[in-house]
Amino acid sequence: MIEFTPGPADLGKRLDHFLQEKLPDRSRARLQAWIKAGQVTVNHAPAKASLTLRGGERIQVTPSAPPPLRAAPEDLPVEILYEDAAVVAVNKPAGLVVHAGNGVHDGTLVNRLVHHFQGLSQVAGDLRPGIIHRLDRGTSGVLLVARTDAAHRALAAQFAARGVEKIYLALVQGRVRDDTGRIEKPIARDPVHRTRMTARLATGRSALTDFRVLERFENFTYLEVRIGTGRTHQIRVHLASIGHPVAGDKLYGARPAAGGGFMGEARIFLHAWRISFTSPATSQRVTVEAPLPLELEEWLTRLRV
Repeated sequence: MIEFTPGPADLGKRLDHFLQEKLPDRSRARLQAWIKAGQVTVNHAPAKASLTLRGGERIQVTPSAPPPLRAAPEDLPVEILYEDAAVVAVNKPAGLVVHAGNGVHDGTLVNRLVHHFQGLSQVAGDLRPGIIHRLDRGTSGVLLVARTDAAHRALAAQFAARGVEKIYLALVQGRVRDDTGRIEKPIARDPVHRTRMTARLATGRSALTDFRVLERFENFTYLEVRIGTGRTHQIRVHLASIGHPVAGDKLYGARPAAGGGFMGEARIFLHAWRISFTSPATSQRVTVEAPLPLELEEWLTRLRV
């Protein structure tokens, strides 16, 4: 256990910022994970990262073992939608984290992949073998995995050149007026709420989202969404920025009861439905689809009644 007592110079500092200063050899993500897990106490009580220090508190930190240096294989199911000598396309369920990070060290999609496949690309490192792109934890759907380093680089080049077509299905709050639309707003980390991204700042990374209305309901609109870039939370941020947050997405302003009382608290309605790319193994254009999960089909069925 490590103990600290903030002095007068620490008055007004956030707990997590104070710990970063005192433990510079530990990553911000690691410290945040310890705080969230209750491994950091202030005056013998768990505290939030945002706690403002007044000086004189007794801060105790109980470090945990560092995360593994490589992803360990775990014998858990993986739904394969397509595979060849260069690439595997899998159907990621909602709730499954793609790779280790932010305090998550096992139970990820990568842990499953390294069990099922003898070799995967190492371009992204030992903790992210094969991972070229990712999906948010709450998003389901098709994800590409590179089997070799050469395939990884070839597919990454396609993503960079916008040669990979990604189509999502999303249910959003409210009735979208236009049948089609384009959102071009830069996306940056929210300076206040660090777990969120924002499209409200003039700065950030360029992002392009196109949408087409598939179906309208009384309080919702069902959309087909195409993205030309792959920014963190891009679809969620962009749709929220035009006043139509993804149903169930409370992080970006969806009302808690937005699911009509049957899905709004369980997951967000965002699904990576189709991806098209050129396989490095065959040089042929490949299109892979992940069927809409049952719980989302049921959500639509209830809206149609």
